[in-house]
Amino acid sequence: MDTMTILLSVLLGYLFGSISFARIITRLLAPDVDLTTLQVQLKDSSQTADVGIVGANAASMVLGARWGMAIALLDMLKVVVPMAVLRWLYPGEHYHLVGSIAGLLGHNFPVFYHFKGGRGFSVIFGSFILLDWVGAVVCVFSGMVLGMVLLGNPMIAYISWLWLMAPWMAWRLGMPGLIYSLVINLIFVLSVIPEIRLMLRMHREGSYRAYIEGLYNSSPRWRGMKKMTDRLWLLRSLFTK
Repeated sequence: MDTMTILLSVLLGYLFGSISFARIITRLLAPDVDLTTLQVQLKDSSQTADVGIVGANAASMVLGARWGMAIALLDMLKVVVPMAVLRWLYPGEHYHLVGSIAGLLGHNFPVFYHFKGGRGFSVIFGSFILLDWVGAVVCVFSGMVLGMVLLGNPMIAYISWLWLMAPWMAWRLGMPGLIYSLVINLIFVLSVIPEIRLMLRMHREGSYRAYIEGLYNSSPRWRGMKKMTDRLWLLRSLFTK
């Protein structure tokens, strides 16, 4: 792989990834709302907590589920299109993987918005679909079975497909696929450190459950995940005794 082409792939992916459709569309439809100041109201409490992200999920808390889904689709396309172009221009090379990683960095740490962005679920999923749509479907479905049906945990259902992505990509693409998926997971983990710190603080203060319930009430995405989990959790009796 050529160094200059790698740098151009990084630049292309990062700049496209830095486009914040959540901010753009929210500004058009709800100009008085600043997504960076969104708060989650803890259940049965006057306490609030910062949402801390600026992406499709945050926008859906203001604009509703349909607009949240539209923004998620745009977030996918802003990385998928440069990836597709790079793969078309350089068949047999891995510049499109470089562009995907750079796009995720741009989405999560956008240069246009003081490096405060989302967490990249839509970006990663869109990239996964382009690379191996069967793998995307299998990993997401398996993650939902693990989180919703077996463990009854919406959060595990939501993120476990990212972990499953690594062995799948290693199987399908070999070492480049494994390295790619591990880097993607590392960027995601680094991005959610603020949320991890917040949850640990809520645990210490005894407010974790109230925070999670408040998140379910505030976010259409999390509310939908919670409803699906409540309906599908087959092993409930083993965990609730």
